[in-house]
Amino acid sequence: MKKQIGYVGLGKMGKGMAFRLLEKGWDVVAYNTSPAPVEELAGKGAIPAHSLVEVVRKLSTPRLVWLMVPHKAVDSVLTELVPLLEKGDTVIDGGNSFYKNSIRHAEELSEKGINFMDAGTSGGPSGAREGACTMVGGEKKNFDAYEGLFRDISVPNGFAYIGPAGAGHFVKMVHNGIEYGMMQAIGEGFEVLKKSSFDLNLSAVAELYNHQSVIESRLVGWMKGAFDVYGEDLAEISGKVSHSGEGLWTVETAKELGVPVPIIEGSLKFREDSQKNPSYTGQVVSALRNQFGGHEVKKKGGE
Repeated sequence: MKKQIGYVGLGKMGKGMAFRLLEKGWDVVAYNTSPAPVEELAGKGAIPAHSLVEVVRKLSTPRLVWLMVPHKAVDSVLTELVPLLEKGDTVIDGGNSFYKNSIRHAEELSEKGINFMDAGTSGGPSGAREGACTMVGGEKKNFDAYEGLFRDISVPNGFAYIGPAGAGHFVKMVHNGIEYGMMQAIGEGFEVLKKSSFDLNLSAVAELYNHQSVIESRLVGWMKGAFDVYGEDLAEISGKVSHSGEGLWTVETAKELGVPVPIIEGSLKFREDSQKNPSYTGQVVSALRNQFGGHEVKKKGGE
């Protein structure tokens, strides 16, 4: 496996992962629609590209291209990219695409002799920089060919071949659905704590929970971090919670499979309802999204 990759999409996740690949000895051809992150990576040794044509031209065959773009942009990027590629090249979609779209992309690229893998990537911006959890779908032979890549972008034991095309994004979708439910429970629990008559130190409670309690977790740790940044009242943060699609996909897929998912469905409905009925629970969920994913929080007063 030659350690050369075209990296398309240098947002919160993409830029950190590209930096990590440079540190792991990869030749990274970096492209983004806005030039600033390309220039930043070039300063660390990446090969800058200012178009997809340039990305492809600067890669030797067989080419490897990693996409880290919003799911709504994948079709348009592939429409422009695929005609530039050749038989034997490989495309990996590392973003949060709907798994059925990834199955379709794999079929369409296969007809042209181009390999496709879907890589569900978890860990947020810090994970992208320091090592992610990577869930890979596609043909096993392609995973085997680039196993070293997945090892380099992931924490130790933090990557796996999940199954055929779409499986990686399917497992990541369900991961995000579970995440919705867990965050909702933390939000509800801390609102109960806040409204009790005990005048509790919520930051201290979060810290305590994260020392050998059953609910010890990274999310509870991020709750403590949010209190440290914003204060226990989370006064700067709106109780209106955004969502980016994966929870809805999980609910819709569960219905197709005949699986009741009241926790995930309820947490999704809460986010939708929070646009009209903000609450402290919503402030907690928004703060958690900001802490682990770098998601922008809606500020009070700007609602």
